[in-house]
Amino acid sequence: MESALAVPRLPPHDPGTPVLSVVDMHTGGEPLRIVLAGCPEVSGPTLLAKRRYMRQHLDHVRRRLMFEPRGHRDMYGAVLVPSELPDAHLGVLFLHNEGYSSMCGHAVLALGRFALDFGLVPAPAAGTREARVNIHCPCGLVTAFVACEDGRSHGPVRFHSVPAFVLATDLMVDVPGHGKVVVDIAYGGAFYAFVSAEKLGLDICSAKTRDLVDAASAVTEAVKAQFKINHPDSEDLAFLYGTILTDGKDAYTNEPTINICVFADEQVDRSPTGSGVTARIALQIHKGLLELNQARAFKSSATGSVFTGKAVREAKCGDFKAVIVEVSGQAHYTGTASFIVEDDDPLRDGFLLK
Repeated sequence: MESALAVPRLPPHDPGTPVLSVVDMHTGGEPLRIVLAGCPEVSGPTLLAKRRYMRQHLDHVRRRLMFEPRGHRDMYGAVLVPSELPDAHLGVLFLHNEGYSSMCGHAVLALGRFALDFGLVPAPAAGTREARVNIHCPCGLVTAFVACEDGRSHGPVRFHSVPAFVLATDLMVDVPGHGKVVVDIAYGGAFYAFVSAEKLGLDICSAKTRDLVDAASAVTEAVKAQFKINHPDSEDLAFLYGTILTDGKDAYTNEPTINICVFADEQVDRSPTGSGVTARIALQIHKGLLELNQARAFKSSATGSVFTGKAVREAKCGDFKAVIVEVSGQAHYTGTASFIVEDDDPLRDGFLLK
């Protein structure tokens, strides 16, 4: 006789609290938890307004999904919402340990697969080898191109970014514990500070992750305190998301260049960081170290996973010269889950350990 344990059912829970159903994926080791059902309606006439509404009224959903005991301090998530853009197949709000991002490349690579496999875009015609998915991110419309076979995702995904540009180069900041440090700031859907780990006395390949996190976080806080971030389109986008430490190998080479991204509240990206690759390519183009359609490989110092990227055309963002960047990587499914709440659970909305 079949065991009762083999029959899926929910354990006791508060019937007044919606069950949060999710699909979990990862791209280059960086997790993505996609909400299928259970999130209340996110109100707002635009995607940025929806982002503000969720931060103000539905932040308990983020905390329940990202924080322990259902998640961890480096969990990442996505809530799918309607978009006001006529060309978009879906809109998305990105969740992390501190709040809500404006862009997430690893998530776009995963969401491209997800959108195709879960029927959020029209089924591709017979024989189609790549499906197009238009994803409205808070930073703007991003197009994913999903390798497919017989109508299902199969293989890598690539995306074309919003216009990426350089905000500042050779910016001198006073970093506690490190003295005067020269950094660059560039935008790839989110703003990052870039600095070679060597300038902070660290080897990107052999240093302990904790030491890299501490150094990157010190740079982030220093830049926030000493430099004003501006975006020509919206104040909602005008914030420093994090710092990317690199191996300093910005000149073109066939070998992968290595980096690690520390963002939000000392969250560590396991992947090479899609929006970071976008911004770093814009920076290398700006400095004359890379040409249009010249592809480079970017390797995560955390997992060894690799994204490839290239600037595919010139663009503008306000008065800034910009480029559209193509980033490629591979996403994988890892599972599904249904998360519940018991009404007497004092930790129902989650917690984080420092």
